[in-house]
Amino acid sequence: MYHFEEISGGGVASAQGFKASGVAAAIKYEGRKDVAMVAADAPCAVAGMFTTNQVAAAPVVLDRERVKTGVARAVLLNSGCANACTGEQGLADARESARVVAEALAEYFSNGGRASSRAVIPEEHILVCSTGVIGAHLPMDRMAAGAKMAVAALSPDGGPDAARAIMTTDLVPKEAALALEIDGRRVVVGGMCKGSGMIEPRMATMLAVVTTDAAVAPAALDAALRPAVETTFNRVVVDGDQSTNDTILMFASGVAGNAELTPSHPRWPEFCAAVRGVCDRLARMVAMDGEGATKFVTVRVTGAATARDAQLAARAIAKSPLVKTSWFGRDLNFGRVICAAGYSGARVDDQKARIFYGPVLVYDRGNDACADRAAAKAVMDARAFDVTLDLGLGDGEDTVYTCDLSYDYVKINGDYTT
Repeated sequence: MYHFEEISGGGVASAQGFKASGVAAAIKYEGRKDVAMVAADAPCAVAGMFTTNQVAAAPVVLDRERVKTGVARAVLLNSGCANACTGEQGLADARESARVVAEALAEYFSNGGRASSRAVIPEEHILVCSTGVIGAHLPMDRMAAGAKMAVAALSPDGGPDAARAIMTTDLVPKEAALALEIDGRRVVVGGMCKGSGMIEPRMATMLAVVTTDAAVAPAALDAALRPAVETTFNRVVVDGDQSTNDTILMFASGVAGNAELTPSHPRWPEFCAAVRGVCDRLARMVAMDGEGATKFVTVRVTGAATARDAQLAARAIAKSPLVKTSWFGRDLNFGRVICAAGYSGARVDDQKARIFYGPVLVYDRGNDACADRAAAKAVMDARAFDVTLDLGLGDGEDTVYTCDLSYDYVKINGDYTT
């Protein structure tokens, strides 16, 4: 187990070599921050993961190609409009947004005294992300103006503004940062994300940006990011809907000055643990902030015949509307839990399974085992609690983060576009 320094108030601009910003451009609402930017002082390594939904938004299509080069300079993000299902025009708008940023950043760094002549920033080094209503085109006049404002507002202290600007139905901004020492140098991993509804990533998260000032080659950065995502963001379920826009991008500036990290570096496992630590903190915040959620629930499945079976059962439980509404109502209806596992595709034998709410055994191999129902309900009174299903069939296990399903979820999504 590694121990890291938790950076209080840290986020996506905590690592050296990065600036961030968040501005109001009236993409959907007046007077609300809705355009964010994260930019590096110099070209840096980049890795990314994207939605596996066959319907992918224009920014996803663009970024998938651009991250293949392993080099990037900045990412522009907007809320209020997903730029998904918008055809060729949507892709053209994504490219134009990146072009505007490249031009504005070139002017910014030239005027900032960092170049003796005008800086040149290739458009291909700019990535874009969008979130919001599917099917609507970006208001490009406001988007371009917002991009220019975001460049002008870039600051090492701009992380909180950026995290707020990417929010949609999120109630709180989501940021985290950890520090560690590598080769005698202080290395920081920081990040931000947004997500509240339409959550079952199966790749990354809704929108997330992670930065580090460690020196890491692009291939190694990708190797650190993928397993971190698999056990964190890919284990979050709010409502079982996978977005068209899910994206996570990770940038490495190298400013910390450590020897370049690769899997053969002696501190590689610790660096990977720090990346996972930041991703895990952000993923938990997503589940905690699920649309209309009143409970954060960690679903653990143990004793499965295989690890895959454990994941199938955990996801089915975490997605079940009947299970989730029972948590909201503090209804000890454990039959819904074993039922969901039974249709998950995992091997399940109800005569060998046990269910725990917190430490309280409520179902034991075919029998109602809850003699003290008040104790089990007391577990559900908490803002956060665990539900564990022991299948009693093997050594497979998995964990999924989720939330309850309340009246407010329907209210929020019943008039989302209006």
